[in-house]
Amino acid sequence: MLLALLQPSFSASAQISQEKTDDLVRAEQISEMKFGMFICWSFSTFSGQEWTPTLDKDASYFRASGCDTDQWCQVAKNAGMNYILFLTKHHDGFCLWDSETTAKKVTNSPLGIDVLAKLRKSCDKYGIKLAFYFSEGDWNWPGAVDGKNAKNGMGINPEMKKAQLKELCTQYGPVEFFWMDHAVGTGGLNHEETVEWVHRFQPDCFVGFNHGEAAGRLSLREMGSPGEIGDASTSKYNKEAEASYSDYLVAEFTYPILPDHEGGAMWFYSLPKHDKLCKPAEDLYSDYLGAVKYGNIFSLNVGPDYEGKIRKIDVKTLKKVGEKIRKR
Repeated sequence: MLLALLQPSFSASAQISQEKTDDLVRAEQISEMKFGMFICWSFSTFSGQEWTPTLDKDASYFRASGCDTDQWCQVAKNAGMNYILFLTKHHDGFCLWDSETTAKKVTNSPLGIDVLAKLRKSCDKYGIKLAFYFSEGDWNWPGAVDGKNAKNGMGINPEMKKAQLKELCTQYGPVEFFWMDHAVGTGGLNHEETVEWVHRFQPDCFVGFNHGEAAGRLSLREMGSPGEIGDASTSKYNKEAEASYSDYLVAEFTYPILPDHEGGAMWFYSLPKHDKLCKPAEDLYSDYLGAVKYGNIFSLNVGPDYEGKIRKIDVKTLKKVGEKIRKR
């Protein structure tokens, strides 16, 4: 009788233990990806600024003349990268996949193709894994102030956020992790709820947030650096969570391949006049070594140009990094 009474508790404990074991195994798998390419391509590619107000723009504003996802993957492969982190939707609400939630999407642009679907095929072709960046909030949603951050007015549309995440989780194969951008708010679905929603469809997918409510297993360090989990000095925007949140199992850091410059964007393609600017291969390789040392993953950002290609200077620099990694 006593055994029967204790059995449910034992089973629950065993299940929790198995979930923790599964999380640790998954964290090791993500850590082993080491180095990847963060690709930002959206309205800001064409505006010459980092944040691009959206309410006066429709899908035609995205006027890319091409989309060479094979080149992206080939460059990543040559650089010793194992994954691509792709911007699916920035704060402007423009979806780089064929979403049913909005007309502001790439299939309605002059390019007219589902970029994410094309990228998925290229990743599979070159043996590259795929992760997604997603802006939680959206300047098109009620309450937002166009072109401003969440402090000026947070757009709320939790059902659309859930619908968009469901599309991303169910239509494009396995997602290694989600890089959630909190700059314009949660969109009305808090971070714990967001993690639970993603796990309904992709239980092995880790979810991280660049700031805001701490949740998930992945620590995100935007404009950060390599280091042990819990080291707040490695994070620019997420110091409190890095120092106090105890459930992180792996850390990711990211920054743009472009050095500081005047005018134009940083994370997206900037301006033609900056086409010869690039961080040195030696610096990038040094941070790669840091990622390996601490079990972090390093997502180096590049911005494809108007033709949907990675800049020549980036290709040249990343090739050098790859050569250093292979000689190691």
